[in-house]
Amino acid sequence: MKIVVNILLTGVIVLLTFMCFRSIMGVQEFKWEKERRDLAIQARLINIRTAQIEYKNMYGFHAGSFEDLTKFLNEDRLPFVRREGSLTDEQLAKGMTEQQAIKEGLIRRDTLWVLAKDTLFGPGFDVAALEYIPVEGINAKFKMDTATIASASGYTVKVFESSVLYDTYLHDLNRQELINLKDQMEKMKRFQGLRVGSVTEINNNAGNWE
Repeated sequence: MKIVVNILLTGVIVLLTFMCFRSIMGVQEFKWEKERRDLAIQARLINIRTAQIEYKNMYGFHAGSFEDLTKFLNEDRLPFVRREGSLTDEQLAKGMTEQQAIKEGLIRRDTLWVLAKDTLFGPGFDVAALEYIPVEGINAKFKMDTATIASASGYTVKVFESSVLYDTYLHDLNRQELINLKDQMEKMKRFQGLRVGSVTEINNNAGNWE
């Protein structure tokens, strides 16, 4: 009888140890995978911000949809300065300016008008993928919104916001850890996901992770 009890106790201890190990690994795996996905999403949100800033520079307001933003990147052109040569230390010491050097033909500065996507992101950039969450197996898009809000001093500012919720890109991971994360953000009164810009406050187009 004593042997049976010992065997049962050993089995219980092994089971509890295994369950604790799985619990710890579940937390770590959630953390690691979340960090990996966060980095990919943050990079894309930064690209969206870059495109929106240039869109506003050209039109005076932000793109209200990814369709408008994509059209801008694919069809509009931005100035790109091709630089050949630079001022030497000797020329700088003599007080020569870049404009003087250009006029004398010592250096060249040519302005070319290049497609917005190539100017901002370089050749081969996949504009069509910009609106999609860059996580394998997550078939979802970023949300986009724009607004005009008043500052504390009374002037109006045009703002935009692009975001994705935790529920969208973490839903296939450990459910309890996702619940814990959202509960933590709620208590801290923070956005439950990743976001760049804001349509409720003036934040200089910052990402909520920055």
